[in-house]
This record gives sequence, structure tokens and C-alpha cells, in this order.
Amino acid sequence: MKVTGIVLDKIANGWSPEEIHFQHPHLSLAQIHGALTYYYETQSRLDAEIRQVLDDAVKLADQASDPEFRRKLSGRKPSF
Repeated sequence: MKVTGIVLDKIANGWSPEEIHFQHPHLSLAQIHGALTYYYETQSRLDAEIRQVLDDAVKLADQASDPEFRRKLSGRKPSF
């Protein structure tokens, strides 16, 4: 799991490190605290990375909702 995933669990869900550990038992509390420490030390860079990933997801969602784009992906001819 990436540091940004742990950070998003904390920020988006409001989860404490203990709740993150409950939801992701394969992570130790030490790993979770380490990830959060790393985030706070490099917050501006990681926030920019998170924003980029979210922006890319919005663009993909917009493309996927475009009927012409979906038709091209599926290789179908337009139905008139």
C-alpha cells in the first residue's frame, strides 16, 4: 500500500491510525505512523501527487462517459 493511500484513509475517511490498522491489518501501527510521518515531512510533494492522480481520474471518467469515446473503445460502428 502506498503512503498516499494511508494518507487518503486518514484525510478522506477521518480514520485514526488505529482505524487504518483495523481496516488494513497487514500494516503494523509502526508502518502507519511511519507513512504519516513521511507524509507530513513531504506534504507539498505528496499533495501534488494526490491532486494529479485525482485529476487524471476525473479526465478518465469524463472520457468514459462520452458515448463516441466508448464506441471507439469497443470498436463498434455508430448505430443510426
